[in-house]
Amino acid sequence: MIPRYSRKEMTEIWTEEQKLKFWLEIELLAIDALAHLGKISEAEAQEARRLAGFTVDDVRAKEELTKHDVAAFVDVVGARMGALARYLHLGMTSSDLLDTTFSLQLVKASDIILKDIDRLLQTLKTRAMEHKYTQMIGRTHGIHAEPISFGLMLARFYEEFKRNRFRMEQAREEVRVGKLSGAVGDYFHLDPRIEEYVMSRLGLKPAYASSQVVSRDRYAYYFQTLALIASSIEHLTLQIRHFQRTEVLEAEEYFSPGQKGSSAMPHKRNPVLSENLCGLARLVRAYAQSALENVPLWHERDISHSSVERVIGPDATILVDFMLNRLAGIVEKLIVYPKRMLDNLWLTRGLVFSEGVMLKLMEKGLPRQQAYALVQNVAMKTYSEKETSFRDMLIQDEAIKKHLTEDEIKECFDLDRLNEKIDYVFSKIFED
Repeated sequence: MIPRYSRKEMTEIWTEEQKLKFWLEIELLAIDALAHLGKISEAEAQEARRLAGFTVDDVRAKEELTKHDVAAFVDVVGARMGALARYLHLGMTSSDLLDTTFSLQLVKASDIILKDIDRLLQTLKTRAMEHKYTQMIGRTHGIHAEPISFGLMLARFYEEFKRNRFRMEQAREEVRVGKLSGAVGDYFHLDPRIEEYVMSRLGLKPAYASSQVVSRDRYAYYFQTLALIASSIEHLTLQIRHFQRTEVLEAEEYFSPGQKGSSAMPHKRNPVLSENLCGLARLVRAYAQSALENVPLWHERDISHSSVERVIGPDATILVDFMLNRLAGIVEKLIVYPKRMLDNLWLTRGLVFSEGVMLKLMEKGLPRQQAYALVQNVAMKTYSEKETSFRDMLIQDEAIKKHLTEDEIKECFDLDRLNEKIDYVFSKIFED
C-alpha cells in the first residue's frame, strides 16, 4: 500500500519561518568561518550564535519600515547580537542569502520528490507484474493496432518514470550550488574561503562564477525537469481517462463508498483524479516557461526574477509532490477489467492480426507489396461484412488459399506468442 500522503513535509520547506532559519544559519556559518580563518575568536563566534535570533513577527514589522526583507532581517538579528552585530552580513549582499537559501529549498524539495517517484515506481512495477499477461489491444491514432498486455503498457510508464528519476537527480545536482561572493560576484569585500566553508557545511557547492546571483539557467533546468515529470504524469492519466470511457471501460479509477460523480446524474463515475492531474500539469509547464524567462537578467543582476521565484518555487514543487502521490494512489487502486480488454481486442473480429498474415505470405516468397495488397483486400471486405471473422474470410479467400493453408492462417491468430515477447521486454526493464 502507498503510505498516506501528507503535504506538510514539502510545504514546511517554503514557510517564512523556515526561510528565515536558513538565512540565519548562513549568516552564522559565515561568522563561524571568520573564526575558522582566525579573523575573530572562537568565543566571539559561539557568543554570536547564542545571541542571534528572530521572530517572524519582528521581521515583518521591521520590513514595514525598511521595505526590504533582508535588510529588515539583518536589523532584527543584529539588534539581539549587540556589539557582535558588526560581524553579521559582513561583506555580503542580499542575494548571498536569497540564492543560497533557494538552492537549499530546491535540494530538499528534490529529496522529497525522489522519494515520491520511488513510491510510484514500486506501484507501477507491482501492477505491471500483476497484469504482465493481461492481453489487451494496443492503439495507434486511437485506432486498434495490434495486441499488447496491460502490464506491458504499465512497464513502459515504469521506464519513463525511471528516466524522470534520473533527470531529477541531475536537476538536484544542478541547483546544489550557493554563493557568498558579494554584490557583483567578485568577492570584493569577502574572503572566498568563507564561501567554501559555508557551502561545505550546508552541503552545497560554491558557484565557480556568479554575478550578484546564481545563474538562472540552473534553476530553469530544474523547473523544466519538474515540467517533464508533470507531463509524464499527464501521459499516464490521459490513458486512464481513455480506459474509463463508457465505450471502452478496460480500467477505471476506484470509486469509494458514498462518492458522487455528478450533482445531477446519480449513475456517473468519472475519472476526476486523472482529469485533475492533467490540468495541474499545465500549471507546472507554465512555471517552467517562467523559469526560462528568468535566465536573461540585466548585467550582474536585476530583480525581475525574484517575484517569479517566490511563486514558482513553492507552487511547482508542492504541486509535483502532490501529483506524484495522487498518481501512485490512482495506480494502486485502479480497477482493471481483463475480460473487457479481451472483448475489445476481438472487437474488429481479428483484423488486428493482419500484419502476421502479411508476413506469413512473405515467408512464402511473395513480395511485400503483393502480400500487403492481398491482406488489405480481405481486411476491407471484413470491415464491410460485419458478421464473418477476419480469419474465416482469409480461409475462404481464393487468392490467400493459393499460398497459405488453413492451419497456417490460424497460426497467425495465436495470442500465446505474445507472452514470450513480453518476457523479453520485462527482462530489460525489470533487471532485478
